Amino acid sequence: MADLSSAYLGLALKNPLIPSSSPLTGDLDGARRLEDAGAAAIVLPSLFEETILAEEARMTRFLDDQGIGHGEADSFRPLPARFQGTEETYLNRLRQLKEALAIPVIASLNGTTDGGWLSHATSLAEAGADALELNIYYLAADPLATAAAVEARYLAVAEKLVASVDLPVAVKLSPQFTAPLDLVRALERVGVRGVALFNRFYQPDIDLETLEVVPRLALSTPEEALLRIRWTAMLRGHTRCAIAVTGGFHSADDALKALLAGADVVHLCSVLLREGPAALAAMLVALRCWLEEREYESVDQLKGSLSCQHAPDPAAYARANYVQVLENYSVPSGVRF
Repeated sequence: MADLSSAYLGLALKNPLIPSSSPLTGDLDGARRLEDAGAAAIVLPSLFEETILAEEARMTRFLDDQGIGHGEADSFRPLPARFQGTEETYLNRLRQLKEALAIPVIASLNGTTDGGWLSHATSLAEAGADALELNIYYLAADPLATAAAVEARYLAVAEKLVASVDLPVAVKLSPQFTAPLDLVRALERVGVRGVALFNRFYQPDIDLETLEVVPRLALSTPEEALLRIRWTAMLRGHTRCAIAVTGGFHSADDALKALLAGADVVHLCSVLLREGPAALAAMLVALRCWLEEREYESVDQLKGSLSCQHAPDPAAYARANYVQVLENYSVPSGVRF
């Protein structure tokens, strides 16, 4: 029987499939169902520092400042004897999941300030997280912000956080960096143990009826996986960082392509939200069957065998692929120019 085990961030995993941040991983019942379906680990939904800051501001306004200008209202709304905020709720859920599950639990942190990153990361480590995924959700909307400054921001945050916690840290990257290979190598130098390729920025839309900018949540499609597979293949062999792929992985075929390119683990989200934990179990069966039919002994034997370093035609990952696609495109029947 083929050995599906893999390793990620120093964690020994029974297979390479990890449910990423979603409502399923943040719920005890959902997490148990994912574990029963064969999940190798789970990534919790992100702890957003901006949510904590907003919550603190509301508490200050409605509780601490309730008597300003109204002496008779000093005791109108007494302070609660026991208030459990967003961070405490998250930490309690992390502890609960650690007690209930046998698989690793990876915390996810989305911060906005240097102090917030560090204090929240320390709390997550103390609550028992097995690793930490750092999600630096930052759009360079300032026209004066240079590419170098944006990368320096990522590196500074990662370096401080790695130095402050005794946990393996992975950084979830955007696909919009000019030179991802150089950035990943720089992250490795400051102590980052892994990278996740790539973050999916949810795009706002314009409502033509109201002329308002509105948020849109769209689940991923399998076509999105190709960008992750390509950069994984180009990155493999140039860094000691573990590589996770996330975004667009809906089948065993998608996962196999990522592993062949050099991924260590494949994160799953949209397929689980659409089909439930049973989709993960089906992917594991198909993954094992594919390996055994082709006489692979393990995932490790497969991993990276079609990376840019080992592919029969490495140029297929680069611009030559772009040229070939354009030259080979066929106009659909019935379309006239």
